[in-house]
Amino acid sequence: MSFIVPELAVPLEAFATSLGIGLLIGMERERRPDAAAGLRTFALIALLGCLFALLGERTGGGPWMLAVGLLVVTGTMVASNFSSQQEEQFRGFTTEAAIIVTYGLGAAIWHGYTTLAVMLGIATTTLLYFKAELKQLSERTTPKDINSILQFAVLSLVILPILPSQDFGPYSAINPRQIWWMVVLISGLALAGYLALRIIGARHGAAVLGIFGGLASSTATTMMFSRHAAEHGHLVRMSAIVILIANVMVMIRLGIVASVVAPSLIGPLAMVFACGIVPGVAMALYGWKELAEAGELPMPEVKNPTELKTAVSFGLLYAVVLLTAAWLQDVAGNSGLYIVALVSGLTDADASVLSTLRMFNLDKVAGTEAVIAVTLALVANLIFKIGLVLSIGRGPLARPALPGLLAIGAGLGVGLLFI
Repeated sequence: MSFIVPELAVPLEAFATSLGIGLLIGMERERRPDAAAGLRTFALIALLGCLFALLGERTGGGPWMLAVGLLVVTGTMVASNFSSQQEEQFRGFTTEAAIIVTYGLGAAIWHGYTTLAVMLGIATTTLLYFKAELKQLSERTTPKDINSILQFAVLSLVILPILPSQDFGPYSAINPRQIWWMVVLISGLALAGYLALRIIGARHGAAVLGIFGGLASSTATTMMFSRHAAEHGHLVRMSAIVILIANVMVMIRLGIVASVVAPSLIGPLAMVFACGIVPGVAMALYGWKELAEAGELPMPEVKNPTELKTAVSFGLLYAVVLLTAAWLQDVAGNSGLYIVALVSGLTDADASVLSTLRMFNLDKVAGTEAVIAVTLALVANLIFKIGLVLSIGRGPLARPALPGLLAIGAGLGVGLLFI
């Protein structure tokens, strides 16, 4: 037997959710001694937003009723600030902004956007809670970092939407928007690693450098630490482990890319990648004790991945590899695709892997052949890294680094046996 009148069930649920969001945000503000509002105020503001949305819908006031409610809240805040006896110093507008957001979330819940409102409520609370950490992050961010973020915004939000989504050229292999989407995807992952390296720096150890160096550019990381090993003999082991971790991250990064570009292929790819990742991680763990003893390590010299020149260069390379792979696959069958994967994978595994995934999506390559081509590109790229280790770091670095790199390559080969 229900104790709630049926016609009140939906409104009560909306007001209860609004109350919960208000209490969540208000709980964070309550612990701030300098906050102008706390637990009860935020709970009431959320309820007020839901109430004015209800009144606007039922009385025909529509958005005007919500605007009246917002004016009431704003006027109350202004009056409260003028009558406040706090010290006369600027304490920011954060709490007032949170109050306005909370009012809006209450209104959104009444209009049926409950899930979105809850997500935004959690996001708001998170932003408020991590004030010190966000301030510290901002202080560490340089103008160069901000420039990188703005350039990525141009790549993804300005250039991408205006490109045509049509197939052009021989074999209908060239789709401008699809190519640029790959540029945005790779640049975004590289930017994450790039900013992490810039902000976190080398002070947190070689493991962090290996992880984010692999996200940004495993080739640059391998080259940098090969030079470092040649110049600092006592840190050869550390450099070898950084290189190994960076090359493990290549497979993780490409696995993420594949799950976005060709989700139906992620199963067999994940199996092959896992066969390469497991021995790589095992070899890295084997030398983990030495990581704690490493001194201050150098930052990998990674170019800004969002520079227009870098992005266009990658886009052109990707288009060339895509056309070449389509042509050779048509002329020589799968063997042509494998040749392109081996050759292009030597210097840029991303372009080779993405072109293969694109052809798989166009039904020009079967799943098994696509997985083989991706693996060949990774093996070719690994061979190129081994060449860097041997030519730059030479024997002292080769002895600790080669077993792990060869184990990754052997693992990828074994993984193909399961496909």
